[in-house]
Amino acid sequence: MSAALAVILFHTSNHAFRAEKLLKAQDFSCRLIPVPRHLSSECGVCLRLEAARQEEALAILQAGKVKTAGAHPAAL
Repeated sequence: MSAALAVILFHTSNHAFRAEKLLKAQDFSCRLIPVPRHLSSECGVCLRLEAARQEEALAILQAGKVKTAGAHPAAL
């Protein structure tokens, strides 16, 4: 059975790229993907990661001054 996933949305693609770099430096398994159609965002990419680590990821991004536009469960 696969782990539950979440997506973190960003206002700009630059924030998304910075977020991926920060999280991968902390050994997060994450990946940039197109924003799912049912979610709205100001940019076209979001970051997919394990839902269990979503709060930890958001704390790291906040400490790294990466602004997010929201976080949601990801439908497979």
